[in-house]
Formats: sequence, structure tokens, C-alpha cells
Amino acid sequence: QVQLVESGGGLVQAGGSLRLSCAASGRTFSSYPMAWFRQAPGRERDLVAAINWSGGSTYYADSVKGRFTISRDNAKNTVYLQMDSLKPEDTAVYYCAAALRRWPVVDGSTQYDYWGRGTQVTVSS
Repeated sequence: QVQLVESGGGLVQAGGSLRLSCAASGRTFSSYPMAWFRQAPGRERDLVAAINWSGGSTYYADSVKGRFTISRDNAKNTVYLQMDSLKPEDTAVYYCAAALRRWPVVDGSTQYDYWGRGTQVTVSS
């Protein structure tokens, strides 16, 4: 059974940092793109950052450029999201996803095949 399990969410003050992790099991995703999405209450699930199989290519939403960094460790079948300079508008449930297709995969959630259950990130002002 394929699972993506997120961890590292929590409550942080504005300006603070969090590091999210997503550990995959049941199959390897080392040859495929992975991504982080987020969904705030009443809003759509939006792509935050994506990374190709090697880590050599990345994509960031404009709202997080310069503050968030996506990375991966294929030996551990894990993808990370380092979030710095957090803002209250970053508050959302953050989801890890994997796409069984070639890079680039930046057109939205329908391109992704596997999903985690999400981890809550809350940024207080």
C-alpha cells in the first residue's frame, strides 16, 4: 500500500520557520516529481512548490518565492519543505503529492496521483 505521510506542521509566530517532511512508503518515487500543496478553509488546493526527480528543477508559487525551499532525499524516499519568514496568510493544511509523469508538473492538483493526508500549519500574527 502506497502512503505519503507528512509531518512537521504546527503553530508558529509570524516571521518564524517550520520544516515539513513527507515520507513515502509502499513504492519509490525517486524517478518522479513531487510537490507540496496547501488548502486554506473555503479555498482551493493550490500548488506551493514542486521538484523534479533529481532535485535539479524546482517550481514555486509567486506567494512563497524567496521564503520556501523544496528539496528531496531519494535515498530516504522523502521530500521536504523549508518554510521561512512565515506569514499569517500561509496558514493552511499542507499536503504532499507525487506525480507519475514527467517534469514539469505545475498545472495543478489533477496532475498528481498520490496524496498524503495533510499537516496543519498555523501562523499567528
